[in-house]
Amino acid sequence: MVQKPIKQVRKKLKYKIPIEKIRLLPDKWEKNGNVLIIRLDKKLKEYDVVIGEAYSEVLGCKTVLNDVGGITGNLREPNVEVIYGSHETTTIHKENGIKFKLDPQRVMFSSGNMSERIHMSKISCRGEIIIDMFAGIGYFTLPLAVYAKPKKIFACEKNPVAYNYLKENIVLNHVSDIVEPLKGDNREVLPKNIANRVVMGYIGGTEKFFSNALESLKNNIGIIHFHEKYPEDIVLEKTIKNFDERAQKFNRAISLLDIRKVKSYAPGISHYVFDLKVEQR
Repeated sequence: MVQKPIKQVRKKLKYKIPIEKIRLLPDKWEKNGNVLIIRLDKKLKEYDVVIGEAYSEVLGCKTVLNDVGGITGNLREPNVEVIYGSHETTTIHKENGIKFKLDPQRVMFSSGNMSERIHMSKISCRGEIIIDMFAGIGYFTLPLAVYAKPKKIFACEKNPVAYNYLKENIVLNHVSDIVEPLKGDNREVLPKNIANRVVMGYIGGTEKFFSNALESLKNNIGIIHFHEKYPEDIVLEKTIKNFDERAQKFNRAISLLDIRKVKSYAPGISHYVFDLKVEQR
């Protein structure tokens, strides 16, 4: 019987770090291509190299990064450090038949959002014009372009590093004829009155961009995929009320097509996606 990876890591480190600290080893990680990201307890700092080596061997990665500060700022930049392996960390992460080129030291990629990326690849939007307001390296743009076959996607990203990877990934996945990347703040560069569908794949203040999404919809009518983190006990009541109040300014009504919990974000708080239909009031 094959042991779970964390048990293999613990076995490798049994005589290399104090036995009482074995329990502090992380049993969760992010694997982006051949780069692994773990979050070490501060009590393990002095052993980071041997720990990184063990995870590298067990999980088959060329580099191991320690997450020392999470994702920060409105450019969504990771705060990590190399603890083992090559400092050249550009990699290609393959998922659902799609190639995502990135450098995990410079841009984020969340495996916890995989279910939503797969969901977006399965929606019916043939012939539609889509706007991705927070495209990143192509998290949702690429699944839509490769599988859902829309007419056009305008993919906006203001982080210059992520934007450059977005451009590379568009070519890498052979969707240059579908996707047009736009560099800059979406409030300034996105076209208005054109889209059938808008993707708002961002958490942490997404509501302040909602009016811009409405303006991007053709005649202010269409579908919005809205991401945000909310307390689990008030998520539906609070959010639908906010949507409807903002839509009133455009003489539009909001109806909920679907709601999905993507992942837990913190105790009692989760990342949700709302599929919203915007119609004439």
